[in-house]
Amino acid sequence: MTLEEFSAGEQKTESDPDNVVLCLLAADEDDDRDVALQIHFTLIQAFCCENDIDILRVSNPGRLAELLLLKTDAGPTASEGAEQPPDLHCVLVTNPHSSQWKDPALSQLICFCRESRYMDQWVPVINLPER
Repeated sequence: MTLEEFSAGEQKTESDPDNVVLCLLAADEDDDRDVALQIHFTLIQAFCCENDIDILRVSNPGRLAELLLLKTDAGPTASEGAEQPPDLHCVLVTNPHSSQWKDPALSQLICFCRESRYMDQWVPVINLPER
């Protein structure tokens, strides 16, 4: 799938070597008070806007890890020497070079971001509930 198939009239940059089409910024309530993280988010958002990359804020990074199959409920606890969980504050979603590849879920996310911008919500938020 080409970047133009996602853009529906908006200019997407084809010169992006990594083919990033979506940036997920994940933060929970504690992260909202982290000034350094908020500065990083601001810089990432500016970069994404400059490069026509859609942005989506996601609450509950732990749940995002579960959805991405990066964390299981049966894993060891911190006291048992568990590994540090992956940092999912910023997840970049790329699109492969093949124009044959199409993902309806990714297309829906891109449309959701575009529609949110039309309603002046430049960085839409999806709240992921606990299981």
